[in-house]
Amino acid sequence: MARGTTSTNQDFSGGILRPELFIGILSSVTAQSVRLNLESGGAPSGVHFDGARYGIGEVGEFVLIEGQTALLLGRMIEVRVPEQDRRKLDPSRNSSSLDAVGTIQLLGSVSMASLRVSAGVDGYPRLGDRVYAAPHQFIADLPRLMEPEERPGQVLINLGAVDGAADAEISVKPEKLFGRHCAILGATGGGKSWTTARIVEECIRYRSKLVLLDATGEYRGFNGQFVTNVHLGVPVEVAQGSISAELPATSFSESDFIALFEPAGKVQGPKLRSAIRSLRLAALKPEIAVSGLIVKADQPRAPFVEALRDSRIQAAIDDPTQPFDVLKLARQIELECVYPHATRWVNKEKVQDTSHWGPESGDFSFCLTLVGRINAIVSSPAFAPVFRPKGKSLTELTSEFMLSDARLFRVCLSGISYEYNAREIFANVIGRHLLLAARKGAFKAVPLVVIVDEAHNFLGRHIGGEDTVARLDAFELVAKEGRKYGLTVCLTTQRPRDVTEGVLSQMGTLIVHRLTNDRDREVVERACGEIDRSASAFLPNLKPGEAAIIGADFPIPLTIRISPPGVEPKSEGPSYQQHWRLPG
Repeated sequence: MARGTTSTNQDFSGGILRPELFIGILSSVTAQSVRLNLESGGAPSGVHFDGARYGIGEVGEFVLIEGQTALLLGRMIEVRVPEQDRRKLDPSRNSSSLDAVGTIQLLGSVSMASLRVSAGVDGYPRLGDRVYAAPHQFIADLPRLMEPEERPGQVLINLGAVDGAADAEISVKPEKLFGRHCAILGATGGGKSWTTARIVEECIRYRSKLVLLDATGEYRGFNGQFVTNVHLGVPVEVAQGSISAELPATSFSESDFIALFEPAGKVQGPKLRSAIRSLRLAALKPEIAVSGLIVKADQPRAPFVEALRDSRIQAAIDDPTQPFDVLKLARQIELECVYPHATRWVNKEKVQDTSHWGPESGDFSFCLTLVGRINAIVSSPAFAPVFRPKGKSLTELTSEFMLSDARLFRVCLSGISYEYNAREIFANVIGRHLLLAARKGAFKAVPLVVIVDEAHNFLGRHIGGEDTVARLDAFELVAKEGRKYGLTVCLTTQRPRDVTEGVLSQMGTLIVHRLTNDRDREVVERACGEIDRSASAFLPNLKPGEAAIIGADFPIPLTIRISPPGVEPKSEGPSYQQHWRLPG
């Protein structure tokens, strides 16, 4: 009966179970998979139907099982001949009559009436049920057919097409792609950058808002009316019309400075925090400061104590985001190295004077390395955008972008040095700024997607010693709570094993290119409940440009060929043929 099933969709007016695509008959049924006798298992090639090639029983092929009560979708995961027939394989003989057997992994159920697809098995097939290759257009429509209902005029992102059928294009709604966060994974050369570029250029066809943290500058080709390019530092290659931006110290929080200056031991950490509190107080109560510093040695404690009785000042001093003059930090640390009380001579006896601080306690010798590091970082060219800002701040430019007609805000980080963990800290500051803006409702009306390139460099990082460890966790927090504020993240990485599983498990959609490392595949399996070992077994063999889409909104893993982007990422290596060629 299902053989004549017709669809309300005009693409399948002739039915989706086509006699030309018949594969075989079921011979075994289990809870997770079924086996079938292949009609043409030994045929030298597949067949061509409706302008596309079908393997008719090849591994990786999607198939439809015509059950007695349900239509099932599956995928071929094994093709073999029984052990006793193994010696019959001979290239000099006709193998078309081989008794070949295939194994199909059950993926989902297909509605007989509407062709809507759902995960799970509505009803198991019986022995003798017929199996057909799934038409390419049906596979291309799976994202749409997995929707409970279809509405005209929807925003769709065209990713690519079914391999072997260029006209069977696959489009995905942005809610499915970004709604629960997204990760683009793949080994070097697998096409990860092309996929990212393709998604970006598809998004900017609509009234989208994207922030792209470009770690290497390979996406500098994006420009035009709807693109704003900014850069930090001095990149080797600057995008056309790119704006030089700064990230002033006022954008940093206390934890950022702790990560940056890395205080060590039992003395440096407390002295650093104490100096930061004193500099905040000096800014809030300049009348008790000397040139912006709080001098303590042999000075009365009363003004300091009195100022802290003001609850507003106390709250501001304890606020980790409250700015202070970081250029005075090294000197303030020295001023913090005092005794909590002074010593006075009264009638030839030493008496503790708790109303004053005592002179230098000897702790400064333990802080010399910290002071030296602070002075080196403040004067470092890598942190010129922080401590010697000249242009517009990145936070101001981000706010202007959200109010403008621009759709892509690309931030180039390739000009930031690797020394002192500068790149990681800069990215963390940007991520925290966006999260704070999201918490204030900045993206409720206009959702924002943040694309973090080379995410393994920025997520799950811990900086500092055992006593003062600082976690760069801004994007982890975005992944955990940003969605409810209209802020979602799209991570791209070639090393999934270096991204914490807690973050990957928050990714609702995974676009996975070739992964050859066992640990990378294991991480993907644990992070995504919708993929098992049968599905992940295909990942090492994906061709460049091919990707598997997996996730909560894609319970049926879908393998597609990503369409080449119009703006290709500039990630090519050196041309040895051109540069090493001998003259003449």
